[in-house]
Order: sequence, then structure tokens, then C-alpha cells
Amino acid sequence: MDKDPSLNLRLSDLADKIADRSNGDVAVDSYHLYKEDVRIMKNMGMDAYRFSISWSRILPNGSLSGGVNREGVRYYNNLIDELLLRGVQPFVTLFHWDTPQALEDKYGAFLSPNIINDYKDYAEVCFKEFGDRVKHWITFNEPWSFCTTGRLPAKHENISWESVPQFTKEQSELVKGAFDFIGLNYYTTNYADNLPPSNGLNVTYDTDARANLTGIRNGVPIGPQAASSWIFVYPQGFRELLLYVKENYGNPTVYITENGIDEANNQSLSLQEALKDDARIEFHRKHLLALQSAVSDGANVKGYFAWSLLDNFEWASGYTVRFGINFVDYNNGLKRHPKSSAHWFTEFLKK
Repeated sequence: MDKDPSLNLRLSDLADKIADRSNGDVAVDSYHLYKEDVRIMKNMGMDAYRFSISWSRILPNGSLSGGVNREGVRYYNNLIDELLLRGVQPFVTLFHWDTPQALEDKYGAFLSPNIINDYKDYAEVCFKEFGDRVKHWITFNEPWSFCTTGRLPAKHENISWESVPQFTKEQSELVKGAFDFIGLNYYTTNYADNLPPSNGLNVTYDTDARANLTGIRNGVPIGPQAASSWIFVYPQGFRELLLYVKENYGNPTVYITENGIDEANNQSLSLQEALKDDARIEFHRKHLLALQSAVSDGANVKGYFAWSLLDNFEWASGYTVRFGINFVDYNNGLKRHPKSSAHWFTEFLKK
């Protein structure tokens, strides 16, 4: 793997943090199997693919001072060229939580404003190297996740999040309207229960929002539960979210950058049984109908990306769950096999 450590590599090396004590060192090895994966996309009729660039694969120590890793650049050039050769447009995410470990060690990464210039330099390298072919860029994947589950420096540990410095008027003006589209990831909907004000200790995003988010009310789930405990299937919420964005944010251009469901990685199933994922077909069918309804009511949605093309190393869940519409055989050379949902999507995309 031709890159220096990132926070996610460090996480995946800490077995006690991963449900099955696995790691992402190889994962599904799209690094070496990218041509096969692009063929899968092409054969399914897909016309776009969203992937992320690893910051530390481009800038090994996170900043320009450490130089550009030409081997890393070569890999992404090869992937992009292969996609375009097969008629698949690349949608590139610049940051998917993998902060270079060097920047974490140097100044605390996103806890310091120093990261602004390093991120800018990294982005400019990517634009220079790939921008002649990549026309759709995504700055951060799910910024909510690393903004709300991070931690303030220790010197602030006893203050309420309400006391954290707010954007200045000048900063607010700087970012206002500074986007070309909004990428939305949708998986589930929660009920919100009132939560009394925090006493200032053990403050979290939820306590500061004074809302207890749950998929269950009066013992009844909002919808069928997936393998992951936080996912309850509720397509109506998808439609409501899109119309909320339309009505409250000036109907911006929207791309659905993730939408999907997982099943447990049940190793007792035969391959034939594991490929039968009717629940995933029903999930996408109902969510695409909800999307169609929202578009009919004026929502400005321009694209939809299913999560995910392949089963994968799923963060702290490791390999205990499978989100892919294509099955990856972890016990047999990472061979790819289309699930029922892959066949369904192939037929759907012909219509």
C-alpha cells in the first residue's frame, strides 16, 4: 500500500475497536482489482462512480513540504482513465475521514486552523493532476460525522457546546452559497424525543441539540431494521428530506451520494444463498419510488449512488455486515459475484 498512515489506518490496526477484530489493510483490494470493478460497473449499465482519494496517498506527510507521491497519483490516473474508457463518469470525494496521521501528530488535524492550508494544497494538487478529466468534486464525505463525534481540546472539556465560538459574520458570508450542489447520504429516519438541558458534563452533539434520536417509539420501530442497529428502513423519510431541502434551501441541485442497506455477513450460508438479497431490492425499489415522487414535486435531484458497489470493510463493523450489491468472497481470493440486487439494477438501468 503506497501511502503513509492515516487515522483510519490507525483505527483499523486497533483490533479491539473493530467488531470482528479485522482490519482494512487489504479490504476488497480494489487497489489492484480496479479494472475488474470498472467492468462490473460497465456491465451493469452504470454511468457514474463515486470514489474517494486518500489524502496521504497523494501527500505522504499531509502537506506539500513532504512532496507528492507520484505512485499514488499514477494509481488514481489509471482508475480515472479506466472509468472514462468504459463510459463511467468519476465523482471524486477529496476527504472521507482519513486525515493524514502526520497532521494529527503535528497540530491535532481538524482541531487546528492549520489544516485549512494543508487541505487547500492537497485539493489543488488533485485538481491539477486529475481536473482535466474529473468534473465533479465532493469536498468532505459526511462532515456531520467527524464534526459531531470529534472532541474539543482538553482545556474545553467542561464547557457546553453552546459556548463554542460561533462563525463570525464575515465567515458566514464567506461560506454562504459557496457550493454547486449538495450531496445527501440517506439511510434511515429517527424519531426525536425531548432531552433536558445538559449539566455541562459528558456533552455530546445529541445533548447539545436536546434531542434523543431513536428509531423506535412505544416499542414499535419506524420501519424494518437492517443488520446495522441504526438503520430502520423508511423510504417516506427520503422523500420528506428531499422536499425539506427544496423548500428550505432554495431548491439546490442535489446528488444522492449514498443510499443502501446491509445484511449480516452470515458465513454459514452457501454462496447461492448469500447472493439472494431480496430485501435490498425492495429497499432500493421503494427509495427510488420515493425519489421519483420528490422529483415530481420539484426536488432538483440529478443523480443517485447506491451504497455500495461491493461488500467492504465497514469501519468499526469490520466485515460483519455487507452493503454491496456485488458479493465479495473473503475466503476465496476476493472474487466478486453479482447478488440478486445487481441483476435487478442491471435491468432497471435498461429502462
